Amino acid sequence: MEVLHSKIFGENLSGTPLLVFHGLFGMLDNWGSFGKELSEFLPVHLIDLRNHGRSFHDENMSHDDLAEDIKNYMQQNSIAKAHVLGHSLGGKAVMQFALNFPELVEKLIVVDIAPKAYPPHHQGIIKALETVNFDQVKSRSEVETVLEQYIPERSTIQFLTKNLYWTDDKKLAWRFNLKTLSEKYSEFVSNAIRFGTFEGETLFISGAKSNYILPQDEFAIKQQFPKAQFVKIKNAAHWVQADNPVDFSIAVREFLDLKNG
Repeated sequence: MEVLHSKIFGENLSGTPLLVFHGLFGMLDNWGSFGKELSEFLPVHLIDLRNHGRSFHDENMSHDDLAEDIKNYMQQNSIAKAHVLGHSLGGKAVMQFALNFPELVEKLIVVDIAPKAYPPHHQGIIKALETVNFDQVKSRSEVETVLEQYIPERSTIQFLTKNLYWTDDKKLAWRFNLKTLSEKYSEFVSNAIRFGTFEGETLFISGAKSNYILPQDEFAIKQQFPKAQFVKIKNAAHWVQADNPVDFSIAVREFLDLKNG
């Protein structure tokens, strides 16, 4: 059994740990500042999803696969119960995990994603990533030049190029498994999570400038997560924790009853 790669902050603290899962094409390092801050209160595990970061590559990528990975991670780390937080794709993973294994979840935090199916909307990014020829590019700046032909947002390019690394044979490569993420895209983005109900405390955090969670989604969310609360973070789009880290952190700490001082 392969186990997800993680970085743990506040390992020696007591209390229920918080497991944090990034979004599509992300990695645990995106959450470093948040992890350090919250580890003043409780143990925080920043975790790479399968086919991302330093976690294992696999040709399967369903929501149930991701949920099973979280369960296996908790078993390997002797965690009986955890708070789980997921952003975007990570949010779908933690929702399915809470539905499949409710006894393992203390509190659930879902960041800027609903349990519904989404129309494909990363085709431009996938096309850009597939266009990079690692036999030809010799530097990060050359990779950025290729991506700029397809992706207008500088912030998105910077986010993606954090995934670059040098292989043992001195070539650049992506840390994520682009082949599987492209082939199985419809399984994890264009599919809703499987129906079920999680009766535990749940918080949905969205960016005020984002349209990933619409007002009309709240009724459907409540069907599966009847105790769902909703918080909108001002001055934030889809990458809520990066756009407004202060208000995002406050929302999480209040929900988890973590006190300052």
